[in-house]
Amino acid sequence: MLLVMDVGNTNIVMGVYRGKELVAHWRMATNISKTSDETGMFIVNLFHLNKLDIDEINDVIIASVVPPVMYSLEHAVRKYIKLEPILLEPGIKTGINIKYENPREVGADRIANAVGGCEIYGGPLIIVDFGTATTFCAVSAKHEYLGGLICPGIKISADALFQNCAKLPRIEIEKPGSVIGKNTVHSMKSGIVYGYVGQVDYIVKRMKVEMNEKKYTVVATGGLARFIAEESETIDEVNGLLSLEGLRIIYEKNKV
Repeated sequence: MLLVMDVGNTNIVMGVYRGKELVAHWRMATNISKTSDETGMFIVNLFHLNKLDIDEINDVIIASVVPPVMYSLEHAVRKYIKLEPILLEPGIKTGINIKYENPREVGADRIANAVGGCEIYGGPLIIVDFGTATTFCAVSAKHEYLGGLICPGIKISADALFQNCAKLPRIEIEKPGSVIGKNTVHSMKSGIVYGYVGQVDYIVKRMKVEMNEKKYTVVATGGLARFIAEESETIDEVNGLLSLEGLRIIYEKNKV
């Protein structure tokens, strides 16, 4: 079996593959203060609770955009799974031609998403990832990573209102039911939710014009993907585990 890990600023998403079948997946908070033993025992317990044998793991592959957490995570893998993890970093085979000015600047999560998206949906492709940041990635019909955008995430924006506006409260991210707010909380929820829906639709439309392809698939991923996709006019597919699939494919391309 293969263990894949996508380490983001808010969550670490993990999946276990038996061949091409995803047999289990979990999400845990990213915490740079956790020791390797805390992380390792958490992973061991997840396997135990799901009646999976951790000794059946043959390889581990990790994509990370959080360098401070990697020391503990890598040591946890070595100590508790007894394997040397494969890292998604420059030099690894992906099958994607990265057209960024500096390919090393492209986040590992964005590369994993692009690989998974090309395998499942083909190209051209626009991927919208609703994580701590909201990212937009453009992939051509030739599987070229053309670039994209990075925007403040939904929760970051909601927290910024609370932290920087003295009379505004902290709110839950949920649909208010109507665009025109009838009170402060309603108005804030409406601004966050429908503001992001409008942002997504406008940016995707502009990306399509610049990419100048004939037909596109727009895929949303990340924790709030389905939430925004329900209101969006441009999102075609929702795949919350796109990065895990991408990591599996990258592993297949690199295994000896």
